[in-house]
Amino acid sequence: MTRGAPVTKLYSKASKQIFGVRGALIFVKALSGISYGELVEIDVDGDTRLGQVIDVSKDVVIVQVFGSSLGVATGKTVVKFLGETLKIPVSADMLGRIFDGLARPIDGGPQIIPEDYLDIHGEPLNPAVRIPPSEFIETGISVIDGMLTLVRGQKLPIFSGSGLPHNKLAMQIVRQAAVRGSGEKFAVVFGAIGVTHEEAMYFLSELKAMGALDRTIAFIAPASASTVEKLALPRTALTAAEFLAWKYDMHVLTILTDMTNYCEALKEVSAAREEVPGRRGYPGYMYTDLATMYERAGRVANKKGSMTIMPILTMPDDDITHPIPDLTGYITEGQIVLSRDLWRKGIYPPVDVFLSLSRLMKEGIGPGKTRDDHREVFAQLMSAYSEGTYLRELITIVGVESLTQRDRKYLEFADEFEKRFINQGEYERRSIEETLDIAWELLAILPEDELRQVKPETIRKYHPKYRGGKAE
Repeated sequence: MTRGAPVTKLYSKASKQIFGVRGALIFVKALSGISYGELVEIDVDGDTRLGQVIDVSKDVVIVQVFGSSLGVATGKTVVKFLGETLKIPVSADMLGRIFDGLARPIDGGPQIIPEDYLDIHGEPLNPAVRIPPSEFIETGISVIDGMLTLVRGQKLPIFSGSGLPHNKLAMQIVRQAAVRGSGEKFAVVFGAIGVTHEEAMYFLSELKAMGALDRTIAFIAPASASTVEKLALPRTALTAAEFLAWKYDMHVLTILTDMTNYCEALKEVSAAREEVPGRRGYPGYMYTDLATMYERAGRVANKKGSMTIMPILTMPDDDITHPIPDLTGYITEGQIVLSRDLWRKGIYPPVDVFLSLSRLMKEGIGPGKTRDDHREVFAQLMSAYSEGTYLRELITIVGVESLTQRDRKYLEFADEFEKRFINQGEYERRSIEETLDIAWELLAILPEDELRQVKPETIRKYHPKYRGGKAE
């Protein structure tokens, strides 16, 4: 339980039969009626600590302590099973507040007055009531809105690498993200897992400084936090998001960084339990574990709200085939991949549009959602940028002198696309109309007869040469 929870507890069972302690794990002789995920109180010489049942078998119950297991002794320490799972207090008053991984305030503010207590594992959504995501979320970032459009109810991760600016990108999305349309209520839930002290201070200062804090709930578990808190934080954040989405009909975007730290905590617990390891030492059930969180995203029939999840993970050694990004890609609907090469060029955000994909983009763009030219502009930008990057590789062999005038235009386009479309200020917000207008300015670099992905009537409507229906 968290602070602010009811003090009176009815213990279902208690035991002193501890026969082993390994790190934060306590091994207790099995009792009947103990369930997986059940909360536990551990009494160590009058000092009460919380724990959770993480494994139940015929002979042994494994309990993970929320914090240190120092002082736990066989035959002396009392383990009390509470008969309920970990729940957090939830309220609309959580907006504008900052909490730890167990929903305890860390911003110096008062305890919230709970409207309800919810299990952090949530309740599975009935597949029969799910509806396909199809409504646009504007992040204000051109490369995402224009090329990798995010829609309400989608699961769209960001694959990054050590030293790349995923934290800055996360904060920019928290500041700028919005839904279009009048009367729509939007909120952001931000969760930081296992971050360094420097990163935690960056997030705290940014969250307190930004004007969007009043529509944001933040959860931060630093690297010094217990393994249990790191494992609980994503589910705590998603539980708060679900409360806002389904109780208050809000469109909620949940950003979780860094899910690699979560998976490392999962690996640590698995090793302590002496489980048979899977790929690269990660537990074989990691796919299922991640899916139980990511599948909480979606739209529901007869509900106005939505749950959108954007997990951020750092790929060890920039390896996109590593188990963490690999399994994440199977569960989610695309990915945004950050490029070290673009970052070296000074491009921010350094998004590799060729490795990136939003599988639901086609459902969230077009008339009434973004703009009627969006699909054609996207296709033409991808085609032209692909041609330009191919020619970059070619000139390393044949030299730029051998290129035709047409080829040089494509080279110019590729350079300008990176400098003016992908590249954007950290505090610069662009509407989707501004993004598409920039795209047309770039497409005007190419001869008009090269714009084969765009209909002639669309060119006459949006091309800078014909703005307002008149030729310059």
